[in-house]
Order: sequence, then structure tokens, then C-alpha cells
Amino acid sequence: MISVALLGAGNVATHLYKAFLKSETVSVVQWYNRTRASISSYANDVDITDSLDELKEADIYIIAVSDDSISQLSSDLPFSNRMVVHTSGSVAMHDLDKKNKIGVFYPLQTFSKTAEIEFSEVPICVEVYEKENLTLLKDLAKAVGCKPHKITTEQRQTLHLAAVFVNNFTNQLYRIGHEICETKNIEFKILHPLIEETAKKIQQMSPYMAQTGPAKRNDKKTIKRQLKLIEKEEHEAIYKLLTASIKKTHNLTSRPVTKK
Repeated sequence: MISVALLGAGNVATHLYKAFLKSETVSVVQWYNRTRASISSYANDVDITDSLDELKEADIYIIAVSDDSISQLSSDLPFSNRMVVHTSGSVAMHDLDKKNKIGVFYPLQTFSKTAEIEFSEVPICVEVYEKENLTLLKDLAKAVGCKPHKITTEQRQTLHLAAVFVNNFTNQLYRIGHEICETKNIEFKILHPLIEETAKKIQQMSPYMAQTGPAKRNDKKTIKRQLKLIEKEEHEAIYKLLTASIKKTHNLTSRPVTKK
């Protein structure tokens, strides 16, 4: 049995707690957050605390707080020589205080508290300072049905950057598409099958090969027509930028297209 203490009450911490709860080989011995009220609803299921001095002994202490708070929280821990990891995609492992055994346990997924996650499909990126601690993190990942991936800080930070493009930026494009639909009283859900098919397609071929659309076809008439339909300058700028990027990727060089 692997004993775990969770530190933090955000989306990642909440989903990790739920995943650990389902595991037969993981025991969450305590859940810490500086604001007790944030985790008070779980008080009947797990020991909760808002005091670092009250932290119980555990095999692994998982810091799942905002990136800016990780270093300070690790320094504030009132013990040493224990296994302490963070869950960030962008923070270096060495930002953790080396008075403890340090590492990273990074679940590569987008988390919202209200959205259920099938944890067995989440890649877990692990990193350790001392090789002898790698097995423990791999075992923890496997205990919740995940596949662990041993990577370096540079690889993890690069993955996180790529994730921002494919997830956060893509979601912003969904929001823009939703807004454009609303201007003409169109239900955004009509686009759901297209969104799902696009996500499926890149699991079968490279994004380069999967690219379609007017920019890929160098369809100047359609591009001009669509630019005239765009009502916001912000949306127009994004449309032009992405169109130019697609053209450059597929060697379709030409003068910039305008609304005229």
C-alpha cells in the first residue's frame, strides 16, 4: 500500500484524490490546504488539515498547487528526507526544496472539477532527482491504471508548451466559433461531430496530413468571403494569422489576403 498526502485543493488535487480513492493499493492519509473550507466537504472521507505542522507521515507528499506557490510550499514543509513531488507541467523539479527527496508526478490532461476523467487514459510523466525513487512514482501511476513516462524537465516543459497549443489555444478557438455561431443564432452543438472527427483523425494520421480547409486549398475566394463575414477585428487577426501559418506549412506562398 502506498500512502499519500495531498497538498492543494485545485482541479488536479481533486481528480488525483478521486483516482486514489478508487485504487486498492493507494491510501490517502491526509489532505492539506491552507484554506480548510476548500476541502471541508471531504472531511468525512479523509483526514483534512490547514496546518503544515499537523502533516502525517506518508510515502509520498504531492504538491498540487499553483505554479508560483510550489517552491515556497516545499520550503515550508516541516520535515526532511521524505518523498515530495509536484504535479506541474512547467515548473522545474529543482524548484523543490532539496531537504527532501524530490520528483515530479505530472498528469498530462486538462482538468475541471465538474468533468469526470478516466484516469487510466491519462499519461503520467515522472521525474526524480535520485534514481532509486523512480520505482515508487511509477508504481503510484500504475496503481491508478496509468502508464508512467520517465522524462526530463526539458521534455516535460516542452510537452506542456505543446499542450497549451493543442488544448488551451484550441479551446479558445472553440470559444470564438461559439461566439460566431451566436451572432446568427446558430446552435454551437451542430459543430460537435466535426470537432470529434477532427480529434479522431489525428490519432490515425499526422496533423500535417490531416489538414483541410480553404487555406490548405489556397482557396482565395472563400478566404475573402469569410473575412468579410468576420465582425470582430480580434477574430479577423486570428483568422489571418492561422491562414498564413497553414499556407507557409504547406508551401502555398502568396500575398496576404484582405477583405477587399
